[in-house]
Amino acid sequence: MSTDWLDQVKWNADGLVPAIAQDYQTGQVLMVAWMNREALQLTAREQRAIYWSRSRRKLWRKGEESGHVQKLHELRLDCDADVILMKVEQLGEIACHTGRRSCFYSVYRDGEWLPVDPVLKDPKSIYDK
Repeated sequence: MSTDWLDQVKWNADGLVPAIAQDYQTGQVLMVAWMNREALQLTAREQRAIYWSRSRRKLWRKGEESGHVQKLHELRLDCDADVILMKVEQLGEIACHTGRRSCFYSVYRDGEWLPVDPVLKDPKSIYDK
């Protein structure tokens, strides 16, 4: 497989690009993470979301610990070629490490951030295996 398509991405100074995971049916934004060249190439090849963990400094296959895999349905590049959009099927219904459907569960109201989406599963039961 040719890698010319990877050369069209405008990687930042750290060799990364932000990647948005969006539910392919509802359009809900599930999470935002980072990808390096290898992560993006593997995402396309394996048809599942694979990110670059900046804190762990390694590839992170979404769901490798939790089982909450993001199955890829479509990969898009924005007009400036510096943001990836992935339309995914969120297996297990949980994208966030807090046990919620989406990482965007807080709403700004009256000068504060309020969590408005429920915890679907206790994170301890997901990650403390």
